[in-house]
Amino acid sequence: MIGKKNIAFGFLYLVLSASLGPYMIVTQFPAVAQSQAAKQAKMSALQLAQSNGFVDENLNTMTPKQIAEANTGAILALSANLNAQAPVDAIKGGPHAHGNLEALLNVVAGIVLCFLALPILYKQILSWLFIGGAVLHSGIWYLAVVLQWGWAISWTTGPLAVIGPVLVLAGFGLMGIAVILGFRGEIVRD
Repeated sequence: MIGKKNIAFGFLYLVLSASLGPYMIVTQFPAVAQSQAAKQAKMSALQLAQSNGFVDENLNTMTPKQIAEANTGAILALSANLNAQAPVDAIKGGPHAHGNLEALLNVVAGIVLCFLALPILYKQILSWLFIGGAVLHSGIWYLAVVLQWGWAISWTTGPLAVIGPVLVLAGFGLMGIAVILGFRGEIVRD
């Protein structure tokens, strides 16, 4: 069964991409939580000062310098929080989300391939389009975002960045044609 490799690849790739969730919690969230607490403290102090008419805790009117310092501290804390959140967002939006989706697409494509009565070469091309698309799309994002490999980072922004998505889209198109031409209601022996 030609679809067997897609089903196996899909489940194994799902383990890899889904494991990025715990990875983010262990490696990234402590910095995010720390920066969030610092931001909240600075913003709360600034908001309290503003709601009190910029009178400090000793009931003294704050000088313009003190107001500017409180405002600057809050802005810098907000910036630090956004910078701490950026790696988490990069992992969630790239290899984690796309990897999970492409893993499940491979499982579905593998199951559908089992029900197609078509030439083996056509089915092999379909099979490898989905696997190649996943590896060259979310797989490259995994290497670029999580492992920070320089050559992979260049793949995510240059003309090579479209290869993976194009392979997946070609797989979708050809799979649609294959289903129209050769779908059977039972598993087909190759």
